[in-house]
Amino acid sequence: MTWVKICGITNHIDARVAVEAGADAVGFVFHEKSPRVVTAEIVREISSRLPSKVEKVGVFVHETGEAMQRVASEAGLTAIQFHTMVTGNALSLRKFRVLPARLLGDAALASWALDTANVEAVFVDSATAALPGGSGQRFDWKGSSAAIAQLNTRFKIVVAGGLNPENIHEAIATLQPWGVDVASGVESSPRQKNAEKVRDFVKAVRASQELGAGL
Repeated sequence: MTWVKICGITNHIDARVAVEAGADAVGFVFHEKSPRVVTAEIVREISSRLPSKVEKVGVFVHETGEAMQRVASEAGLTAIQFHTMVTGNALSLRKFRVLPARLLGDAALASWALDTANVEAVFVDSATAALPGGSGQRFDWKGSSAAIAQLNTRFKIVVAGGLNPENIHEAIATLQPWGVDVASGVESSPRQKNAEKVRDFVKAVRASQELGAGL
């Protein structure tokens, strides 16, 4: 079953909508430059009211392992999703690493791969120089499919960037990811999810699975 994460959660109502829609994980952004940034105190209040089976993922940019571990403990997180880690790699939580799609097939991927020790999943996102994530832009799925298939032999691959209820079937059919991650594609505004879009997104993912199983 395709793993589904609804990211950029800022309040309990949106978290509840995601869980009731059937999402496997919710994501909380701790990057201060993000319009979806939250505090550990807010996330602790939200996560304490969610089922234990739901993954609570903290998203970090250019933080130390020690800082992420501290926030995770304060916020009640179960996993860390990081774009870069300044120091420290001995985190006790599940670790997800973000790979900018622009590095796929590039020589830079070799140096990036050296910093993936004990990483469980790799999030391929359409990050830009200005935005490490949450750009709302899709990358070249067809052109990236071969590189992602190769990465899929080592990691659980999660696709992010520009996903929405209308194009998620195409993304899954093209890339065959282990999971998908959406934020802006199911929003009314950067700090408020659209309940109907969240439900439609999860429903479309499940429908794509059923269609694939029937082929």
